Amino acid sequence: MLRGLSTVVFQADDLDAAREWYTDVLGVPPYFAKPDEGPAAYIEFRLGDLAHELGIVARAYAPHPAAPHPSGAVVYWHVDDVQKTYDTLLAKGATEHEGPTWRSEDWLTASVTDPFGNILGLIHSPHYLNMLP
Repeated sequence: MLRGLSTVVFQADDLDAAREWYTDVLGVPPYFAKPDEGPAAYIEFRLGDLAHELGIVARAYAPHPAAPHPSGAVVYWHVDDVQKTYDTLLAKGATEHEGPTWRSEDWLTASVTDPFGNILGLIHSPHYLNMLP
């Protein structure tokens, strides 16, 4: 039934600022934007080993209003160094959602709130590494 993660979509009041922030954080520009001309309403990045998609929609076009505080599902992105990535995101303007937490001897997680109110989860997962070719 569920075959795998396709796209995670965040919202931002200022899509241009979100484009700049995520391009800086991810080290790549979005590969997709709609509409083709004029101000973008939606942008999408491909990232990681499996080219998962991170989309950001201008909040004016979002299907539901923003929550008054960060909420919703936390999607955890595998990273090689949770603490270093967490510290880098804080230095770039994210705020702490949940500090680095050992879940077991092999699993470390953390999460931040990006400058646009979205929760960005970080994890070092042996299962992720084991599934890579």
